[in-house]
Amino acid sequence: MRLVAGAAAVVLAAGACGGEPPADALAREAGDPYRVTATIEDIMRHMVDPAADAIWESVVTEVSVEGVVEHVPETDAAWETLRGHALTLLEATNLLLMPGRRVASPGSRSELPGVDLEPEQIEALLAEDRAAWNVFVGGLHESGTVVLDAVDRRDAEALLAAGDGLDLACENCHLRYWYPSLDADSTR
Repeated sequence: MRLVAGAAAVVLAAGACGGEPPADALAREAGDPYRVTATIEDIMRHMVDPAADAIWESVVTEVSVEGVVEHVPETDAAWETLRGHALTLLEATNLLLMPGRRVASPGSRSELPGVDLEPEQIEALLAEDRAAWNVFVGGLHESGTVVLDAVDRRDAEALLAAGDGLDLACENCHLRYWYPSLDADSTR
């Protein structure tokens, strides 16, 4: 009985704190088993961006007065590390699709106001047309599978081309949800 009374006190105390329930609690109430912790911004900053940067930086041609230098993964360890980045990118797309995930933490602001949309604006775009978001995230996943295939074949040329596809998938989404005014400006 004391255990039940103690649990009830904890529930009442938590409810008394007020405010909106966390997104993961709302999703679980709706029957989703997920426990959403990170925001879309967190996933992009800590998973997608570092993985994509590693992929883009894996095949580079430097031209200088000293000549042309090609940088490509050469060792088993380098290819395996790159494979880890490709898998991180692919699995991050699943996280981006999970219900109940917020765009950003409360109080988060655009780094370039007037250029980048504010988190609330992005959240509204997602709420307005979630199917479009799913298509963009699907494009990111598809480009990631091409990257993974190039890595598994250890094909530096294919990896370079796959990096271009990855860049296009990122830009297409960013032009809709991050800085759409730049797309409008480019059509003038």
